[in-house]
Amino acid sequence: MIPVGQSVLTLNDISDVLFKNKAITLPEAALEKINTNFEFLQQFSSNKLIYGINTGFGPMAQYKVSEENLLQLQYNLIRSHSSGSGVLLSPLLVKALMVARLNSLMQGFSGIHHDIVELLRDLVNKNVTPCIYEHGGVGASGDLVQLAHLGLVLIGEGEVIYEDCLRPTADVFKNLGIKPLSIHIREGLATINGTSAMTGIGLVNIIQAQKLLGWSAMLSAMTNEVVEAYDDHYSQQLNIVKHHIGQNKVAAMLREILEGSKMIRSRSKHLYHADGIKHDVFEDKVQEYYSLRCVTQVLGPIYDTIINAENVLVNELNSVNDNPVVDHVNQNIFHGGNFHGDYVSLEMDKLKIAITKLSMLAERQLNYLLNDKLNQKFPPFINLGVLGLNFGMQGMQFTATSTVAENQTLSFPMYVHSIPNNNDNQDIVSMGCNAALMTKKVIDNTFAVLGIQLMTIAQAIDYLNCQQKLSPHTLELYKQVREMFPKFIEDQPKYKEMEAIRLFMETNHPAISIKA
Repeated sequence: MIPVGQSVLTLNDISDVLFKNKAITLPEAALEKINTNFEFLQQFSSNKLIYGINTGFGPMAQYKVSEENLLQLQYNLIRSHSSGSGVLLSPLLVKALMVARLNSLMQGFSGIHHDIVELLRDLVNKNVTPCIYEHGGVGASGDLVQLAHLGLVLIGEGEVIYEDCLRPTADVFKNLGIKPLSIHIREGLATINGTSAMTGIGLVNIIQAQKLLGWSAMLSAMTNEVVEAYDDHYSQQLNIVKHHIGQNKVAAMLREILEGSKMIRSRSKHLYHADGIKHDVFEDKVQEYYSLRCVTQVLGPIYDTIINAENVLVNELNSVNDNPVVDHVNQNIFHGGNFHGDYVSLEMDKLKIAITKLSMLAERQLNYLLNDKLNQKFPPFINLGVLGLNFGMQGMQFTATSTVAENQTLSFPMYVHSIPNNNDNQDIVSMGCNAALMTKKVIDNTFAVLGIQLMTIAQAIDYLNCQQKLSPHTLELYKQVREMFPKFIEDQPKYKEMEAIRLFMETNHPAISIKA
């Protein structure tokens, strides 16, 4: 069980809930804090003008709402903003969104009744996920439209995904004995005013980005291994003189992966001896191409970017991010902009750019393996059949290249793409949910590219018949891949194997830790 509201939630906690289906629980002490906060709001709001309780919303806040319409105001807010479009977010992303919203409300500064957090807990634990659309929020009053669709389900309306089927919320609630939320004071505004959609999606992005970095280190190591590269470019001695944490972490990962390899060459043994200077022209390259030799310098900043994004997103996850903040400790209500998503938006753009660069590195390593004029080691496209008659990996390279090109175009930042709206009340916005969703697309694309690279490396290993020379780590991965993707000589459609390898990489961590 993962307690929500008692202590700081970590990325590992989120991963356990999403990928291991661990249940969440609400500690009594946290619920008592919520009750105290709610009772303070009830008392404090009497005969006071408070935004979103007895006023309209946004540029309509100048209009006072009559006493008899206060609760209807909250329902109107949810229903009017349930206006999303595009494709539905996956149940995984919606579950992450729900946990993020729940954790924000559990901080006890939102003036909500405990009914809403108990309902969110039950929906998460029963895997009932609201139908939430990708397009809508601009990330300034938070993810208004996406969270409104969450609110619509909380009040028993709209649709949900349950047991892989899209069904009316009312039917699922009835079957499961779930009571819809009744608004008490400001549960409508507290639901939709926050950064929980971009935060939930962003947390999933970081989990998947960590996998990608591990896989990129693994495939970079294997690429160096099959071409019998020299070992000094990932050595501790070379990398330690450059004082970046990520670079040295990646170098350590490469050393761990390649430990025991009989293919990696020592420069001291091959070049630093008398025979090494007897020729005017050397058959072997003295230094490898940058995509092989500069792996630590390319993946290092990507490592640092992922770590920083995790820190920022976990801070956002554990923050109060709606408005106004109901502060029973200081006996006041504070109006401001904690719903603004700039922190998440900027980190998602940075992560997106970093993962695009990771896919570019993979594409260059792939091209090196497939271009016999560059590697001077393998047949063109690592074609194990008859040259001219068979095509090897040629068709799959087109897919990798076009996918990386899409990543490059998607890497234009959303953070600087503010468009004023809401009668210019929201005159500068974060576009945080857009940033998170575009980052997810780049991550999904990159798994496909790395899958093609892994298939290519497996074909290269079979061409060399070098299985017994591989390191224990790379040999184990080769065996796993060949169970899903057998060696091929004759041309056959490979899109199903490509998808199988992509799914394998998406759902598994490589046998190394990026935080080692």
